[in-house]
Amino acid sequence: MGFKIFLMLENFLMLLPKYVRKNFFIFLATISYYLSSRYRKVGFTNLDFIFGERLTQNEKKEIVKYSFRNLLLNFLHLMEIRHMSKEDLAGKVTIRNMEAVEKAHNEGRAVIYVTPHYCAWELGGASIGAFAEPIAAVYKKMKNQEYQKWTLESRERFSNSSLEKSNVVRPLIKLIKNRGASGILIDTGINKKDGLKVEFMGKFVHQTSTPAYLARKFNAAIIPVIMTTDDEENYTLKFFDEIEVQKSEDEQADILKATQLQADWLTKLITNEPKFWFWIHRRFKSDYPEIYKKS
Repeated sequence: MGFKIFLMLENFLMLLPKYVRKNFFIFLATISYYLSSRYRKVGFTNLDFIFGERLTQNEKKEIVKYSFRNLLLNFLHLMEIRHMSKEDLAGKVTIRNMEAVEKAHNEGRAVIYVTPHYCAWELGGASIGAFAEPIAAVYKKMKNQEYQKWTLESRERFSNSSLEKSNVVRPLIKLIKNRGASGILIDTGINKKDGLKVEFMGKFVHQTSTPAYLARKFNAAIIPVIMTTDDEENYTLKFFDEIEVQKSEDEQADILKATQLQADWLTKLITNEPKFWFWIHRRFKSDYPEIYKKS
């Protein structure tokens, strides 16, 4: 019953002008910031842990508030993508450095797109599928199966597909061998046994090594990608140059180096514009659980 009401709300919201929908979700974000003390505290904990006194309390507050806003705007994007044509999407998106993708294609190599929860990540995934190539995006299984189906339907609208995170390596290998593209998030907290220790934002944390492992073994290209905006109306899909994976006699060293290069890229991205990263998740839980004890 609850999900049917949600679908009715979706249909009603999609009848309204875009600015009304956006303002509704911004209002929800503001309410969420004040009501959700748990995630608000997580945001401040992360910012204190990474920046310390380098940011004022006011600056941290604005970043945490924007994290709630950005999360709700991504939810809005999921909703709108379900009703959007490729032409609609093209009217919102500018593409930069498609040459990095074309280079990999011209070499006959599969592409592994690595990306974080940064700015408009839902629009970013849809735009890769619409304008570059279909991707199989790795996702974590959700508790609510009806909402999961709704979410995946949106993410798969422009020829994309989805791969559930557990036991995902074998399907990814098959995909790469067939020159298919995949999308992997590299900024989520993971168990120590599932990643390699790298330096990220000045802290040593575990990060997934799957992109580097697959790229080295199957000669795939690791291409970082994000979606950014200056006005929350017009967006830029930015492809970065390939992160190359060496192939020396020391496989583990090669994989570690390439994984660290991904962490370096993400560190620079967040340091330059911290407000767009998703600060209200416990990214450092696996390696520094003590910082969240009061959160």
